Amino acid sequence: MNRIKSIIFLSLLAIIGFACEQNSPFGPRYDVEGNLEKDAKIIEDFLATAQIDSLYRIHDSNGVVIIVQEEGTGAKPGEFRLVYTNYIGRLLDGTMFDTNLEDVAIENDIWDEDRVYRIFQFTLGSGEAIQGFNIGFRQLNSGSKAVLIIPSPWAYRDQERDDIPANSVLMFEVEFLGWD
Repeated sequence: MNRIKSIIFLSLLAIIGFACEQNSPFGPRYDVEGNLEKDAKIIEDFLATAQIDSLYRIHDSNGVVIIVQEEGTGAKPGEFRLVYTNYIGRLLDGTMFDTNLEDVAIENDIWDEDRVYRIFQFTLGSGEAIQGFNIGFRQLNSGSKAVLIIPSPWAYRDQERDDIPANSVLMFEVEFLGWD
């Protein structure tokens, strides 16, 4: 009988332990769901007034919005395929923070003499690009031009990066050049 009581007691301790929020020794946990909810409102408000030409829009279940401007004739890439693209990254206020196009970087005073400007390539699903790129490019046919609106959890989360404030929703103009 004591063994049954001990098992019940240990089971209750385990349930209570898992139910309580554990403090991480690495600091507070990032609130993905809370930030997705907050960003969904920011994106909704932005899209209500944004003047972005589109053939159609895809509202992915992850919160990423894919605004297709030109439909490509190629196939959609599969997992772990090497994707080639040109891109321009902006904050929702229009501030450009990055591009792989040297002439665009020069025109917008973000050129870096130490950077090699070339076609951006990443392996879909590998972690080589922000998660929002993986989500967005899975929805695009090769040859498409689109705008990706990416909530902060699928971008840089609460990390500040050069000209990108923490928890920023990002917008990328992409030209999907192809995949291997």
